[in-house]
Amino acid sequence: MSRKYQHTLELLPQIKEMLNQGMTHKEIEKVLGLTGDRPVHNLLKRERRKEKRGVPKQRGRKAAKTLQEYKYENKRLKMENELLRDFLLLAERK
Repeated sequence: MSRKYQHTLELLPQIKEMLNQGMTHKEIEKVLGLTGDRPVHNLLKRERRKEKRGVPKQRGRKAAKTLQEYKYENKRLKMENELLRDFLLLAERK
């Protein structure tokens, strides 16, 4: 069984152009002779859903860090360790 919206899918560029000109969905349906329950609205909704689905979620490994980023992180962690050591030494003495 073929999809019922294939013929409207071919009209998508023309529909988008008409929308840019300021026509309403009803006016577009009358000009193109489309019938059914809100065919222009459903077609645009379907296209938005396809675009949204086309963007994959980021999974897997993180992007590789550069040597400069590793050096910066190492320096920051060393300073943090030193600060925590000093705090513990001061806290234990009091």
